[in-house]
Amino acid sequence: MARTRKVTVSTDRHGHTAGWAETEAAPATPVVADPGAAAFFDVDNTMMQGASIYWFARGLAARKYFTTGDLARFAWQQLRFRVLATEHAGDMSQAKEAALAFVEGWRVDDVERLAEEIFDELMAPRIWTGTRRLAQQHLDIGERVWLVSAAPVEIGRVIAARLGLTGAIGTVAEVVDGAYTGRLVGDLMHGPAKAEAVAQLAEVEGLDLSRCAAYSDSVNDLPMLSTVGRAVAINPDAALLRQARQQGWAVRDFRTGRRVARIAVPSTAAAGLLAGAVSAGLALHRRRHPH
Repeated sequence: MARTRKVTVSTDRHGHTAGWAETEAAPATPVVADPGAAAFFDVDNTMMQGASIYWFARGLAARKYFTTGDLARFAWQQLRFRVLATEHAGDMSQAKEAALAFVEGWRVDDVERLAEEIFDELMAPRIWTGTRRLAQQHLDIGERVWLVSAAPVEIGRVIAARLGLTGAIGTVAEVVDGAYTGRLVGDLMHGPAKAEAVAQLAEVEGLDLSRCAAYSDSVNDLPMLSTVGRAVAINPDAALLRQARQQGWAVRDFRTGRRVARIAVPSTAAAGLLAGAVSAGLALHRRRHPH
C-alpha cells in the first residue's frame, strides 16, 4: 500500500498548531492541489442555521450567565441591528462599543472552553449538511477552506476545528495576560472588512483570488463575494438573490419552509451579535460572581 502524506492544519485553544501527519492510504485517483486556490465561507445562515453568537448566547443562558428574558431582548436587538446595518453599511460604531462590553475582563481560555462545549451541544446539529459538503469538496481536491465571520475569532476557530477546516477569520479582541482588555484589534469583521481580510490572507498565503471561491447568505458580504473568481449565494437573502441573478452567480438553498420559520429569530443575530443583552447579562454576572 502506498504511503502518502496528509496535511492537517488546526489550532487548539492554547494556540498549538498541528502540521504534517503520516497516513497509510492508496488513493484511487491522485489529487493535484492548486496551491493558489482556496474557499471562504461565511458562517451565520451559510454554514450554520442561524447565528453562531446566538447559539453561544443560548449556551451561556443555559449556564445561568444571564436570563432567558435577556436572550429574547438580545434577539430583538439583533433584528434591529441587521436592518440598520443593511441600510447603513459601514456604520458599526454602536456594535463595536457593544463588542467591547462583551469581552472585557474575560479570559481567552474560558471563552474557548465554553465555545467548544456549546458548539457540541447547540451548533453542531445546526450545520447545513449541504454547505458542509461543499466545503469538503474543496478539501478533497487539496484546497484550503477558511470560515469568515463577524463572530469573535475564538468562536470561528472552534467551529473550523470541529469541522476539519483550515482556519477562521473573525473579529479580534485585544488580549493582555490571557484576558480581553475590552478593545478590538481593528474593526468588526463585517462587510468591507471581510473582503480586506480575505485579500490580506491571500497575500500571506500566496493565493490567487481569481481562482478562489466565496460563499455567503447576505448582501452585506457582497464585497467579499466580489473579490473572488467564483461567488456562490447560499440560502440567500432577497437582496443577495437579486445580485446573484444579475451577476450570474450560482445559488444553493438548503432551507425548507418549516425550518426557515423555526429559525427565523436566531437567524437575525448576524454581524452585530456581540451586543445588547449578552453584554448586559455578562456584566451582571461579573458583578454577582466576581472572578
